[in-house]
Amino acid sequence: MAKRAQIFETFQVLKKNKAALVGLGIIVIMVIVALFPHYLAPNDPIKRNLSQRLKPGLWAGREYASYPLGTDYLGRCILSRIIWGTRTSLLVGFIAVVISTVLGLVLGVFSGYFGGWMDTLLMRIVDVMFAFPSILLAITIMAALGPGLEKAMIAIGIVYTPQMARVVRSAVLVIREMDYIEAEKALGASHGRIIWHHVLPNAIAPVIVYATLSTAGAILDAAALGFLGLGALPPTPEWGAMLSGSRQALTAGAWWAATFPGIAIMCAVLGLNLLGDGMRDLLDPRLRM
Repeated sequence: MAKRAQIFETFQVLKKNKAALVGLGIIVIMVIVALFPHYLAPNDPIKRNLSQRLKPGLWAGREYASYPLGTDYLGRCILSRIIWGTRTSLLVGFIAVVISTVLGLVLGVFSGYFGGWMDTLLMRIVDVMFAFPSILLAITIMAALGPGLEKAMIAIGIVYTPQMARVVRSAVLVIREMDYIEAEKALGASHGRIIWHHVLPNAIAPVIVYATLSTAGAILDAAALGFLGLGALPPTPEWGAMLSGSRQALTAGAWWAATFPGIAIMCAVLGLNLLGDGMRDLLDPRLRM
């Protein structure tokens, strides 16, 4: 019964935030698209047909129904590539944030809990990483690792680690001064037990919120790396790479080649930002009063 009451309360809090519901709806739709592109894509996303290059979509007439959003400079179906690119972009964003969350938790917990020279050393490393713009740091890491989707995940994950470490550290600094932490220490509990059973569970709420928001930024950075040719390698469908390949099409009047991948990126980032704001309201007890 208690669990049902908690679920009901959670739903009621989320229901009050219409923007969060919109964000959740967008993300659910994108996850479904990413899971079942085989059934949703009308054409092969990598099949070239130069005789159909830069053709418009349904808005130009029913004779273009086989390519609902038109074709790109190689005659490939833009809608099919966007659908398959949803899986690629969400996967990169999710894995990159998982990497940054794991690394950020380790750095933030050790820095905030133990303090002293460890805190100084770890935070100075974080400050050095903060000195570089995120996309420039990602490009630098990619230059060392080489191009490729897996390398992009690692690079973006490293780039977002300092922010996550700061968020975790700020939460841990508050938690470690609580009376129940002092009581655990007085009872002889080990640092490992205190961190695992008390510090991490109470620091996880801001981590979840920031991870949700960071996924939006990670998708943007993945698109930027793909635009520069450092992300997914051709012919893998990826939103940033689609934008890069559509630059010349714009001069030919084929506006759809770049517009629809850009809309896909915008929807993903908007949905995650709205959902992240809703998660903040959901996980902050003060906002339930």
